[in-house]
Amino acid sequence: ARFGAVMCCCGPCAMYRRSALTLLLDQYEAQFFRGKPSDFGEDRHLTILMLKAGFRTEYVPDAIAATVVPHSLGPYLRQQLRWARSTFRDTFLALRLLPELDGYLTLDVIGQNLGPFLLAISTLAALAQLVIGGSIPWWTGLTIAAMTMVRCSVAALRARDLRFIGFSLHTPINIFLLLPLKAYALCTLSNSDW
Repeated sequence: ARFGAVMCCCGPCAMYRRSALTLLLDQYEAQFFRGKPSDFGEDRHLTILMLKAGFRTEYVPDAIAATVVPHSLGPYLRQQLRWARSTFRDTFLALRLLPELDGYLTLDVIGQNLGPFLLAISTLAALAQLVIGGSIPWWTGLTIAAMTMVRCSVAALRARDLRFIGFSLHTPINIFLLLPLKAYALCTLSNSDW
């Protein structure tokens, strides 16, 4: 928000000027990926289109919106799969745009995508060490814990809210559910199934 370039204005609480939306409506409605229609991730896609057209995207911290959320694991994982595909697709689209916006944004987006990649490598290294040597060295666990705490601390500092430190409890879910799901999403980017 500091740079007027929020990368995803979430669907339930996003608002756009009618004149801006009208200007981009044809591009927005004809969202394709690898020649196939794509009908998910529309909030992220529209945000990127707005930024490409030179509009600012802002964050309003006191905005409140109601939305439907998954109540069981199956729908949650399908939602996360769609979101992962959308993130990968539109990150590729946004990479050319980022240097025009701000150098920090480029670094931030690369960091957001590099962090899970490094976590995946650390996890695979730990599993390989467990299979080959029968144990996981202490430094592997320390590396994963440090990466988690750095990420959560940055979020806590940026939001000025210590509750974000609790997000570190999400790490096992991220490692054992979401990282494999993101790898699958990357391998199936052309799939637009809900």
